Amino acid sequence: MQVETTPNLFILYTLKEGVTPEQFEEWVRTTDQPAMRGLARVQSFRTYRAERLLMGEGAPGVAYIEAFAIPDLEGFTNEDMGGETVQKVMGEFMGLVEAPQFIVTSEVK
Repeated sequence: MQVETTPNLFILYTLKEGVTPEQFEEWVRTTDQPAMRGLARVQSFRTYRAERLLMGEGAPGVAYIEAFAIPDLEGFTNEDMGGETVQKVMGEFMGLVEAPQFIVTSEVK
């Protein structure tokens, strides 16, 4: 049994004006997830909808959060990022979202 790597890349973003959550989530299910999950270096990839704040008033500062577990992040960055699959998905993604933050993380142990 393969042990899943802790997520080490998070992407936080909102949708561009005119893009509905329904349109975006359909694209996630039919294009984004199948393409990114099909890459050998991507061990897991999930997209989460930011629904509400647990504490405090107002709405979350982002609409969606993506969590990737990519054990070979250097290989992904050097090889997969420039490849046809990622470039196609990223081109479409950037047309749908506003101000994405790509955050590389490491777990505090």
